Amino acid sequence: MIDETLALYSDVLVYSAMAVYTLAFLAFTVDLSRQGRAVGGARASAADRESRLVPTAASPASAPAPSASTPPVLGESDSLITAGEGGDGLAGDGVGAGGGPRRAAGVAVSLTRLAVAVHAAAVLLRGLSAGRAPWGNMYEFAVTGAAVVGVVFVALLAVTSRRGLDLRYLGTFVVGPVLLTLGLAVSVLYTESARLVPALDSYWLVIHVSVAFVSSALFTIAFSASVLQLVQGRREAAVAAGRPPRRGAFMAALPPSRELDRAAYRLIAVSFPLWTFTLVAGAIWAEVAWGRYWGWDPKEVWTFIIWVVYAAYLHARSTRGWEGNRAAYLAIAGYACVLVNFGGVNVLVPGLHSYAGIG
Repeated sequence: MIDETLALYSDVLVYSAMAVYTLAFLAFTVDLSRQGRAVGGARASAADRESRLVPTAASPASAPAPSASTPPVLGESDSLITAGEGGDGLAGDGVGAGGGPRRAAGVAVSLTRLAVAVHAAAVLLRGLSAGRAPWGNMYEFAVTGAAVVGVVFVALLAVTSRRGLDLRYLGTFVVGPVLLTLGLAVSVLYTESARLVPALDSYWLVIHVSVAFVSSALFTIAFSASVLQLVQGRREAAVAAGRPPRRGAFMAALPPSRELDRAAYRLIAVSFPLWTFTLVAGAIWAEVAWGRYWGWDPKEVWTFIIWVVYAAYLHARSTRGWEGNRAAYLAIAGYACVLVNFGGVNVLVPGLHSYAGIG
């Protein structure tokens, strides 16, 4: 029997989480903008100080000025935003590029934690309303998947901060997709709370899908890092060529592209074994439910395609030395496959997994 009251409370909490996520997104954006302006101002001051050191005819004993043909060293001025962090993030916890406290970042993290807590409560009530795991259809999968992304991001912030790192620069690019996913869920994918179809009524649902959630969350954060890496790489190339960067000032507050590349690689390296388990567990569940491990169902095929693309990414990095743009494009291609598997296969392609679609 479905508890309609708990289902209604779950819906209210989803909308409440969206409201708090929106505030967190704005706070992260404000912090990133302030950091970009602070770094840009610091670089302008450094350039002004350097220009004053250029020798003139009245001071022949002065040290020779750097050659105008010498290209700037990429990432050199980024010491302002990576001090104390090994170059893996913005300046130390609570401290901005200008040396002042990053109040907006602190507010953003607190709001994100609150939003994740409210979001998790919404998922819990959805499950309690139907007496089952809350991922029996596309709406529930989207809401729960977005919650896992939030939980993983908050956990990464906590773990990395203890190691002297700061991943808050990713806040805008993680909270934003979470908010968009929830908006899509409530406006397009919404489904009333109901009992599971027989094929999903198995303990393998919890094992298979829960691991897929965590793996997909890590892929999502890695995707954000890869996109930022490409943008930052083009910005660095423009600076090296002596051209003014066209990108927004906020990009000055992000780590160098090489650090974003490393962050994406580490996230994918952790997520890939989890996706491998997801693939194997799905095959075992298929044998239990349908009497065969593999049947070329569209969902099975795309799950394997995702595995192949990310396996190629890790193989290319470890054996071919791929990094930078080539690795980023491959990582983005892998996440595109994740999106197809999530949004396209269940809804548009008929198959044994069509019961997990809309409605």
